[in-house]
Amino acid sequence: MKRLLRISGGLAVSAFSGWPLNGLGSAWAGSEKTGFIVEGLGQEKGYSVKELTRSVFEAAGGITRFVSRGDVVVIKPNISWARRPDLAATTNPEVLEGVIELCYEAGAKKVRIADNTINDARRCFAITGAGMVAKKTNADLVYPRSSLMKRMKLHGHRLDVWPVFIPIVEADKVINLPIAKHHATSTLTLGMKNWIGAVGGRRSALHQDIHQSIVDLAQFFNPTLTLIDATRIMIKNGPSGGRLSDVAIKNTLILSDDQIAADARASILFGHSPGEIGFIRLGQRWGLGTCDFQQLDQRKVTL
Repeated sequence: MKRLLRISGGLAVSAFSGWPLNGLGSAWAGSEKTGFIVEGLGQEKGYSVKELTRSVFEAAGGITRFVSRGDVVVIKPNISWARRPDLAATTNPEVLEGVIELCYEAGAKKVRIADNTINDARRCFAITGAGMVAKKTNADLVYPRSSLMKRMKLHGHRLDVWPVFIPIVEADKVINLPIAKHHATSTLTLGMKNWIGAVGGRRSALHQDIHQSIVDLAQFFNPTLTLIDATRIMIKNGPSGGRLSDVAIKNTLILSDDQIAADARASILFGHSPGEIGFIRLGQRWGLGTCDFQQLDQRKVTL
C-alpha cells in the first residue's frame, strides 16, 4: 500500500573496469556515489546459483538495505512461457528461490511472485519451476486474473491509462527479476521490458512503438531493485525460443538499483553497445537511470 501511494502520488570482490559502453565510460566509483551495480560470476564448476544470488546482495550491502521487517515484497520474474528453465525463456527458478529466501530472512511479512503470463498461467507455473519454488518457500504465486487488473494513469509519453497488475503496485518493495534474452521486435528483453508482464490490455498495442512503451512502463513501476538473470541467455529466436541451440551459458547475475544501468550492462553480454538498444537509449534520455557507470558504485563477485 505504501508503494501504491507513492505511485499514485569463497567470494572475491573487485571493481569493474573496461566495459565497452560506446563512449559512456566505466571506472570504479567511490562510496559517495548514490547508485550501485554488482555483477556476480559463477566461475567454479558446479557453483551454487543460490549462493551466487546471495553473494551479489551481500556485495550491495545486504538484503536488509532494501527489504525491511514487515514488508510485502513482490518479485516480478519472467515466467511468461511454458518452457523448461534450461531453454532460457524464463527466469532461473534457483535465482528466484534464492531471492525469496533472502527476503524472508530480512523479515518480509509476505513474498509474492507475480507475472501476467503469455501461455496458460498454470502450465507456466509448473514447467518453469515457479510453482515448485512457491511451494518450497511459502511464497504466494499470484494467478493473473482480470479481477487483479485495475486501470491506472501511467503518465507515460505514449501510454496514458492502462490496466495494471495490482499486487505489484500494492507491494512495499518490488524486485524485478527478468531473464536476459533476444527479442525479435525490441532486440533484447531485459529488466525494463519485463514490465510488459506487469500489465494487462492488448500486448500487440504495447509492441507498437515498443521502445517508448517499455520506457513508459519502466518509469511507472520503478522497482526497488533489478536483478537480471543471465545464468543462461537466449541469443536467438526470442522471446520464446524452444531449442538448446538458442542458449548460451553466461553464469552471470547483474544487480542494480538503476534499471538503465542493469539493462546496459546486460546488453554487453549479447555483443551490443547499450546505445544500440532503443529502450536503453530512450530510458536514459527520459532520466530513468544512466549508462555511465562512473556515476555508480561498481562491484564484482566471483564464486
